[in-house]
Amino acid sequence: MSERSSRDGGFLDRVLGRVRLGGWLAVAAPVIAVVFAVLITSVVLLVAGKAPVEAFTTLADYGTQPRSMAMILNTGVMYYISALAVAVGFRMNLFNIGVDGQYRLAAVVAAGLGGAAVVPGVLNIVLVIVVAVVVGALWAAIAGLLRVYRGVSEVISTIMLNAIATGLGSWLVSEHFGVLTGNDLGTRPIPDDAHMPGIPLIAGTPVLVNGFIVVAVLLGVAYWVVLNRTRFGFELRATGKSESAAVASGVSVKKMIVVTMVMSGAVAGLIGMPELLGASYKYSNNFPAGLGFTGIAIALLGRNNPIGMAVGALLWSFLDNSSNQLQLLDISKEIVQIMQGVVVLSVIIAYELVHRYRIVAEQRRVSRELAAPQEAPKAEAPA
Repeated sequence: MSERSSRDGGFLDRVLGRVRLGGWLAVAAPVIAVVFAVLITSVVLLVAGKAPVEAFTTLADYGTQPRSMAMILNTGVMYYISALAVAVGFRMNLFNIGVDGQYRLAAVVAAGLGGAAVVPGVLNIVLVIVVAVVVGALWAAIAGLLRVYRGVSEVISTIMLNAIATGLGSWLVSEHFGVLTGNDLGTRPIPDDAHMPGIPLIAGTPVLVNGFIVVAVLLGVAYWVVLNRTRFGFELRATGKSESAAVASGVSVKKMIVVTMVMSGAVAGLIGMPELLGASYKYSNNFPAGLGFTGIAIALLGRNNPIGMAVGALLWSFLDNSSNQLQLLDISKEIVQIMQGVVVLSVIIAYELVHRYRIVAEQRRVSRELAAPQEAPKAEAPA
């Protein structure tokens, strides 16, 4: 194993919390993280001259309203898909920082073709999704190929590709797909017969959840099955932990790097689909940006586990959507950003503490087991 691979592997093992925690330790880590985050946020609110209890009560009231719950779920769907795209790379020891550019470029091309209504109805929905997946995969493949054949770090190449994707997307909108509506330049709206239908949050109410939530759930299931129940997933995880061991087992590391980046980009292409097919129905200046970087934080928060990332996506979405409610209490929305940062930091610290405690506990257990046979003969010696 090269020095770089060894160093990166150790860093990922600590930061991403790959060590499995069992029993009460699995519960202790998130509980410690939540308590620590609440304490730090309370201190920040007190320093700002605000009442923490009032702020947390307002957040709780907001999160229990049906319309608020629907908004949290809808935003959380995009966050969750973003986290899945990042997590695919993380499991292979790859940092796909270019998820942001991949989903935005995919959304531009998909929106342009969807607005042109090349095919009608449901076929148009399928076309938009397939195009988004293909564009995202191809754009991510560039970074994978650069890593394999030129030795370019995927961190550097994906960051640079983000800037290129942003410029390319703006050019496509302004020169090819764009239609000026008032002061808003965007793609042609996707026809009504190609809108993703919503799902009622509560039967008999007009509050709808974005229908793409079903796709997000299926993606989460597919992520878990592929990585944990298939030979390909085993080879991917094995290559991420030790490239030299993977090579000795007959795994093509170069192939795995490219395939993993393609998979990550394909999932990234779907990030903008809930907004495109279920909300705005076009790509314009108001299209959500920065979701790729949010996905990195949520993947860390959820420790690359599909359920953990789902909880993290909902928490992140809840904090984002509730920032306006805090402003009614004259609390700056930047407080929410502080809370989000503290949550991620708390999770990393909590799992590191629990990980170290488990090592110490395991060492003590082994020491007791080794010492036990030596003490037994003394107890059985004749008087």
